[in-house]
Amino acid sequence: MRHYGTTADGIAVEEYTLCNASGMEVKLITFGGILTSIRVPDRGGHFANVALGFDCLAKYEAEHPYFGAITGRYANRIAGGRFSLDGADYELFKQDGVASLHGGEVGFDKRNWAARQFDNGVELSYLSPDGEEGYPGNLNVTVRYSLDDENILRIEYSAATDAPTVLNLTNHSYFNLLGEGEGTIYDHILTLNADSYTPTDARQIPTGEIVSVAGTPFDFRVPKTIGPGQRSADPQIIMAKGYDHNFVLNREGLSDGELGLAARVYEPRLGRIMEVWTAEPGVQIYAGNVLDTTLVGASGRLYRQSDGLALETQHFPDSPNQPGFPSTALRPGGRFHSATEYRFSTD
Repeated sequence: MRHYGTTADGIAVEEYTLCNASGMEVKLITFGGILTSIRVPDRGGHFANVALGFDCLAKYEAEHPYFGAITGRYANRIAGGRFSLDGADYELFKQDGVASLHGGEVGFDKRNWAARQFDNGVELSYLSPDGEEGYPGNLNVTVRYSLDDENILRIEYSAATDAPTVLNLTNHSYFNLLGEGEGTIYDHILTLNADSYTPTDARQIPTGEIVSVAGTPFDFRVPKTIGPGQRSADPQIIMAKGYDHNFVLNREGLSDGELGLAARVYEPRLGRIMEVWTAEPGVQIYAGNVLDTTLVGASGRLYRQSDGLALETQHFPDSPNQPGFPSTALRPGGRFHSATEYRFSTD
């Protein structure tokens, strides 16, 4: 552990480094629970950071596209910044005037988390007080990062509340298996264990439909490169400026809490592979559609559109307003628990 920096409000931020016997290295900071670096080998044994991010705290404090952060209380969008639960109505902050996104104006990505080390990882905790960003209930949240010698980075989420609330947690890392700042993800080969997805309207709010991916650019049931679909003329792609959609994962035969394969990403030039396994019902695929060329990454290079791929394991967007989606309600006496693993290897 080392001192990473001090926020504008005078809060000390710590950095933790996880290493394994294979030489893989993961760095994270207590501010936002942000994964700042994930170094993994290619087929030739050369290591590179495959996670987009910055080189200093000030850039993470400024506005940015949630690089590497824990997002909550509610990851993704809630339409109109409002929802009803158990007969009570709640109003949330709306970033763009039409929806609440990733927890509000000051979500979990902008909070400094308490940290505790354990054998092969770090446990972060945060108490979100009743009414924070409009959400009800005092919510105790724990996020555990661990790394094993098989190059598996595991993120485990737990939470409990003292009043009915809604909850949707994820990590918002952007990956580029060529290495951070090394170009687009157009030639990455993606496979998704999903027969359907949730289309959105022009505001990127789910319509409530669950639609088959067959015959659409959203069909990644067999491996294919990301670029052609990202540039397609499909109305859904045009509205979102690329992939920014929730896929409904196939979980037949899996019990609640059991991890299943969600996605596999393969970069053929250097041979890096990343598999995503999760207990969540969905994964949001976001291909960095609006990455800003004014953002200078940790490598000193400018980030451009589609220079990173986010795979946000989650419940579905706007679930509190969509009765046909899996529930995100959490009540006193219950406990939220979910895990996601990023498994790295080479061909």
